[in-house]
Amino acid sequence: MTPIDWLGIVAAILTTSAFIPQALKTLKSRSTDDISMTMYVGLVTGVILWLIYGFVIGNYPIIIGNAITLIFAGTILMVKIRNKVSNE
Repeated sequence: MTPIDWLGIVAAILTTSAFIPQALKTLKSRSTDDISMTMYVGLVTGVILWLIYGFVIGNYPIIIGNAITLIFAGTILMVKIRNKVSNE
């Protein structure tokens, strides 16, 4: 692996792990009142696009980091959507 690959891996670990506390808190409390739907829709859409980009260029740090981020951010978004639907 090249130094630039390691840079991508470290960046992926840091940005992906940042979502773990919020995802765990959201799953535990089921509260999403203070979470912006617009922000998470934009974020998840962007992560999906990064994931596609990673596949197109064959960059594994981008693919792995964004796949894991999609799981955490997508989970938060799904709980937010579920809460919004159940409150209507």
